[in-house]
Amino acid sequence: MQRENVYKQLNEIFADVLDLEEVQLTEDTTADDIEEWDSLSHIQLVVAVEKAFGIKFTALEIMRWKNVGAMVDSIMNK
Repeated sequence: MQRENVYKQLNEIFADVLDLEEVQLTEDTTADDIEEWDSLSHIQLVVAVEKAFGIKFTALEIMRWKNVGAMVDSIMNK
């Protein structure tokens, strides 16, 4: 899977979970950049991403994510 395809799918997941019309994620996007992205929605996002990509993240992986780019790295490594 190519990185741009991962971003395309993540944009759709984030828009759906956060109830936004559109989201444009970048490597450097963090929860601070999106008002609707709080601790509860973070859990919902992780679950939705795992389901969409058919993968499971470890708690350590999730804790190491500093931005969306790190999340994409984890997805690409699965």
